[in-house]
Amino acid sequence: MVLAAIPSPSRGVVHLGPVPLRAYALMIVVGIIVAVVVTARRLRARGVDPVVASEVAYWAVPFGIVGARIYHVISSPDAYFGEDGDPLAVFEVWNGGLAIWGAVAGGALGAWLACRRMDVPFGLFADAMAPGLALAQAIGRWGNWFNQELYGRATDLPWAVRIDPAHQMIPGVETYHPTFLYESLWNLAIAGLLLLVDRRWRLGRGRLFFLYVALYTTGRLWIEALRIDTAEKVLGLRVNIWVSIVVFLIALLVLALIRRPVDPDIGWTSPAVAGGARRTGGQQAGGTDSSDTGSTEDAAADTAGAETAPAGTADPAPGTTPPTTTPKTVTPPTGGPASTAPASTATSVVTGSPAGGSGATAVADTGAGGATASSDEERPGDRAAEPAGPAAQDGR
Repeated sequence: MVLAAIPSPSRGVVHLGPVPLRAYALMIVVGIIVAVVVTARRLRARGVDPVVASEVAYWAVPFGIVGARIYHVISSPDAYFGEDGDPLAVFEVWNGGLAIWGAVAGGALGAWLACRRMDVPFGLFADAMAPGLALAQAIGRWGNWFNQELYGRATDLPWAVRIDPAHQMIPGVETYHPTFLYESLWNLAIAGLLLLVDRRWRLGRGRLFFLYVALYTTGRLWIEALRIDTAEKVLGLRVNIWVSIVVFLIALLVLALIRRPVDPDIGWTSPAVAGGARRTGGQQAGGTDSSDTGSTEDAAADTAGAETAPAGTADPAPGTTPPTTTPKTVTPPTGGPASTAPASTATSVVTGSPAGGSGATAVADTGAGGATASSDEERPGDRAAEPAGPAAQDGR
């Protein structure tokens, strides 16, 4: 007695006016979109223009569909060329019958051709695509649920799928193993594991893609063993089981042989980053840098209001020209001869390595009532500006 079961949809097509919208095709389209989006993001992280993902999809998707259909027809010929077969049904793709191995082979051929045309390393692209491909398979498998096909042996488990009488492989038995659900969950686990492995170890050179192949074939072995749909057999095993074994061994061999380092970034830069680099380069070429200006202003602000540094505290750096000041007349307190002393209200910053110094920055601050020299050289008016001694006060 079956206590619970997953119900199957009553129909797998909805008509929008004269246009039929088939759930099987919709699941495939959604899976392709997810794969392209995920692959684009991963290509960007590898230094490749993300547009490459959609450009490759224009080649890989048609090749994949044709390859999937050809493999299905070859592995299940009786439905099309048998005694009661219909050869024209070969072209009725919307009714199901797309084999994953043919899709992978055809899609890989289309992707290789596209990568070759765009001069993108195929191994790099395959690694970026692997998690998205697993997600696409997880979504696409639900198309089998809408078509009520490719389920497993009869069972009364609470998660069994209920099949309508028109689609039952065993007449009178309505609950079977939901192999579409098993494979969908398996692919989701593969996608998560691939993302984790790539984040921690970054295999590169196509090794992540072949890890996906090895993981998928492992799950496909036991899932395929549950299925009871019509298929060709060799030595008592379904053809898909033999294919899974062979492909699994090839994937292990490739993983063992490829020891090259990870793929280098090919140097693609997003337009936003490139624009910022151009702006920075323009500022440097023009001799104006906001950070340098801010540093000068900060140094001036820090010295504002501080005590005037004694003359001769630092020598100017070799090859550095002292700031030019405008002379003004200074009258001694006793009415002595007038002399000139530099007067300036500006702050000059001299950066360099004074002779015998250690590369310091000397700041000279001059006010309206006095002058500060930035070198040990005596300038005209320095002595005249000094306070008068007792002799000068007495007039002697």
